[in-house]
Amino acid sequence: MPLEMSKIVYFSETGEKNTGDVLKIAKERAEEAKVKSIVVASTRGETGVKAAKLFKGYNLVVVTHVTGHKSPDTQELAEENRREIMKYGGKILTTTHAFGGAGRAVRKKFNTMQVDEIMANVLRMFGEGMKVACEISLMATDAGLIRTDEDAIAIAGSSRGCDTAIVVRPANVHALFDLKVKEILCKPRL
Repeated sequence: MPLEMSKIVYFSETGEKNTGDVLKIAKERAEEAKVKSIVVASTRGETGVKAAKLFKGYNLVVVTHVTGHKSPDTQELAEENRREIMKYGGKILTTTHAFGGAGRAVRKKFNTMQVDEIMANVLRMFGEGMKVACEISLMATDAGLIRTDEDAIAIAGSSRGCDTAIVVRPANVHALFDLKVKEILCKPRL
């Protein structure tokens, strides 16, 4: 027997202009499917604040860039946004990127790609947001902030804002092939 078909929203462009729609779509699906954990990528924190306000009462995990991503010893998440996210009950995760830790160091030093970056590039065939959504799900699972036995919604984008949302069954990085993208809620049509 076929499962119920749900629509996928395709955006004509990438980027932050889609943020409001993505968050609304994700919230509607979270309510319908009774998903309790939401993982959202947010570099500077603007998207994280919007998600924290909308998903108040959920297990919201806002995943930032690793400290030093742009330049040594710097964190891109604005302190005022950090405070706002936490005020609304969101958790903030800053840790090594699942698809760009030691492998990125090898690429920079020896000009050769490692398996983690190859995987990242394969996921980018579905869009930058899809890669990031999968990656932050792995990172949040490794940190113990979301569970492997419950679906979560992962929200990410292409540079600023968000343009992609998926329902995912999370996994730890050491078991990353157990991660399952169960539904694509929205993404740019590339």
